[in-house]
This record gives sequence, C-alpha cells and structure tokens, in this order.
Amino acid sequence: MTSDLTRLTIASARDRLEAGRFSAVELTRAHLDAIGAARPLNAFITETADLALARAAESDARRNKGEALGPLDGIPLAIKDLFCTQGVRTTAGSHILDGFVPPYESTVTAKLRAAGAVMLGKTNLDEFAMGSSNTTSFFGPVKNPWGPKDGKDLVPGGSSGGSAAAVAARLCLGATGSDTGGSIRQPASFCGIVGIKPTYGRCSRWGIVAFASSLDQAGPMTRSVRDAAILLRCMAGHDPKDSTSAAVAVPDFEAAVARGVRGLKVGIPLEYRIDGMASEIEGLWRQGEAWLREAGAEISDVSLPHTQYALATYYIVAPAEASSNLARYDGVRFGLRVPGDTLDEMYMNTRGEGFGAEVRRRILIGTYVLSAGYYDAYYLKAQKVRALIARDFARAFEKVDVILTPTAPSDAFAIGDKADDPITMYLNDVFTVPTSLAGLPGISVPAGLSGRGLPLGLQLIGRPFDEETVLRAAAALERAANFDATPTSG
Repeated sequence: MTSDLTRLTIASARDRLEAGRFSAVELTRAHLDAIGAARPLNAFITETADLALARAAESDARRNKGEALGPLDGIPLAIKDLFCTQGVRTTAGSHILDGFVPPYESTVTAKLRAAGAVMLGKTNLDEFAMGSSNTTSFFGPVKNPWGPKDGKDLVPGGSSGGSAAAVAARLCLGATGSDTGGSIRQPASFCGIVGIKPTYGRCSRWGIVAFASSLDQAGPMTRSVRDAAILLRCMAGHDPKDSTSAAVAVPDFEAAVARGVRGLKVGIPLEYRIDGMASEIEGLWRQGEAWLREAGAEISDVSLPHTQYALATYYIVAPAEASSNLARYDGVRFGLRVPGDTLDEMYMNTRGEGFGAEVRRRILIGTYVLSAGYYDAYYLKAQKVRALIARDFARAFEKVDVILTPTAPSDAFAIGDKADDPITMYLNDVFTVPTSLAGLPGISVPAGLSGRGLPLGLQLIGRPFDEETVLRAAAALERAANFDATPTSG
C-alpha cells in the first residue's frame, strides 16, 4: 500500500482523496517513510514530519466536513530550501544562514498552504541557487536516483537538484523549484521529470532568498505535465508585496493540457545546433519534431541570432545582481557570525567562512563588472545584448507559437566530474539561459534515454504569459514520448 501511494500523480491522488480511497495522513505517512528510506540521496536538508502529519490531519478534517480547500488539499509536496517558511529553518544551502528561522512565509508557499498542500520538508540545493550540479551546497551533494553509473554517483542537476531527486525518487508528489538560468529545467532533464519555469513575474518572488532579482522565478517540478499545470495554478498570481509580480489573470492551466496541438506552429532555432552537440541529443531533438508534426503541429525553422552571446551575458548579469543581493549577509542581523577584532574583520571573517567557493567566485565577478571603469564595458553592454536576445524571441514568435530545443547538452554526469572547471560547468545551461534572459516560460519534458540509460529532456519555450500553449505542446510531447522509465532508486 505504501509503495502504491508514492507512485501516484498529483491528479490521481487528488481524485482518490476526493473519493475517500485513503486519507491525507496515510498518503503523507507513505511519503515520509519513503524519505526515511532514501536519506542516502541527501535530497532534503530539513524534514518536517510532525508538521506534515499535523497538516495532513487538518486536511482530513476539512474533507470530512466537505470543506476541502482545493486541488492540493492533502497533497504532500517538498519545498526547495530557498523559500522562506515561517517557523521552519531556511538555509539556501549555505553556512552563512546557520540558525535562520524566518518569522514569515514566502508568497508561493503561503499560496500552497492556503490550497491545503502538506509540506514534507525543505530540499537541498546549490548554495544560494548558484550551480548546475547540486554539489555546492554546504550540506553536501545530492545524488541522482538514476545512479550510480559505472560505479559513480551522478549529479541531479542544479540548483533545484534536491527537489528534482525527491520527485524522481517518489519521495513527494511534487516540489517547488526556482529557475534563474535553468535551475528547474536542467535538473528536470537529468532526473527524468517535468519542470516548468513560468514567465518572469507569473509567480511572486517575495520570501524567496534572492540570487539574481531580474531572473529568479519560482516554478513546479512534477512527474507529469498535468501535475505541473495543477501546481502552477496554485503557485501563480499577482502579489502586491513583489514589485515585479505581474497583475495578470491566472488561467486554468490544467484545462490547456487536453487541447492538443493541431495547427500549432513550432519553431526550431537554427542557432541551437551548437558545435560538438552529442548525436543522441540531436537525434532526440529531431524525434521531438517528428512527434509534434505527427500530432498535427506545423514545424518551421526560426532564427535567434544573438543566442551565441546568451551564456556570456548571463554570467555578467547574474553575478552582478548576486553581488548586490548577497551584500546583506554580514553577520550583524541574522545567520552566522564569526567574531573579529574590528567590525570590518568580523564582516570579512563571516563572509569568508560563510560563503562557499562558487558563491565567492560569483560575488567577485559581479563586484568586478559593476566597479568603476568596468560597468560600461561589461554590465551595461550585457544589458544591451540581453535586450537583443529578447527581441530575437519576439520576432520568432511573430511566426511560431512555441519553440522546441533540447533542455541540456548531455545526460547527468558524475559527481565531481566538472568541479575543477567552472566554464565547462556553466555550459550545462547553454540551452536554458536564453529563455531566462528574455523572461519567457520554458518547460522540460522527459523524452527518452541516453545510451547510458539516463533521462534526456526536450524544452519548449513560449510567449510571455502564454504557459497554456507551452503546456499544450508539452502534453503532446509527453504523450508521444510515453516516457515510463524509472530510476534505480525509485
């Protein structure tokens, strides 16, 4: 019974809870047991079993009175440990936030709680969401449940690797992630799940520990496109506490999933065929084209000429914003404090010990590109190129409805394989970064297995605030791919 309950989707669990087939407490206990058995994956930083069972019991009480709150009432979810949760420690995967227990709740998690969702715990992540492998966390690396391969444990991708691993290993029915340059979509590809980055502004950033404020966006990670639609509807919405939150209506995303793609125009960007692309990635991409064509979509080439500058642009803009955002961690107000003989020495000691190597690297890069004499040459120029990237997408969407690309340039690699080469590590985001710079919605759908038997994802990109079309196309891709492989640990 326990294993059966962890193999449900959000949609099927919702329907069975409504039918009284089992209780929210039973569903929650099954997932807590699974978390306990899978601790070697290191997917969770903080487990909240008592809180989860209490909220599940509240859900059962509501349902018995006919007062269920919505589609997520009683559904056990995992929360990326970048979202502030009132009364539950929030670490952002960093030593510098030691002991931080927020007195407030992020808007996204407050919306999920208001919809009746049950929080199982806080998932591991790259420190301050900076990374593509989930190996920069102060709490140690997360292991991909699809490993080990060739005797080596695999990364789950990052930064939302803990959430991706938890969903793939069936430790929760869904999870929140955050995506700055690909941190939902790339781990979704590596772990064989669905992950959607909504349009920038679709979900509130209030209460999410900031990395790069003009790029960060919350989104759902699930095992099906329908589940992603259900979860996104509950997460999204305007928030007056976030000045970048968009005052746009939240449609019924789940209804869009069944609409099909007949007559939909799908673009294939020529510039995404990069030098040295693995033949299996190229082959899966072409297979994705064929699947959508067979489902009734029209396929055509589009051009995104400034794509080649996207990665360089991102790694100027994002570290610059990180440098500014992370200046608040000084040992004075909250988190870690390492004493010093002077105030300046205390600042330096705290930040030197509290931040890991990757975070320090990005702070230094960001401070450099914002410094006098370099601001115009680097940061200002990067912002101009960012505008050109967004313009390329706008022109492409005059001709097509969605764009199809690979999600990542490879399958999951071994923990430690790229640790000494940050440039190679940054290349993991080559297909996802342009979407983030343009603020567009993007989704990764599991579409096949590599020659090593590891998941590979395909990405669909849409117009601003047109997640419905993205989900329509993603559901068609999901049906055609019929991806039913399961990880060795799941």
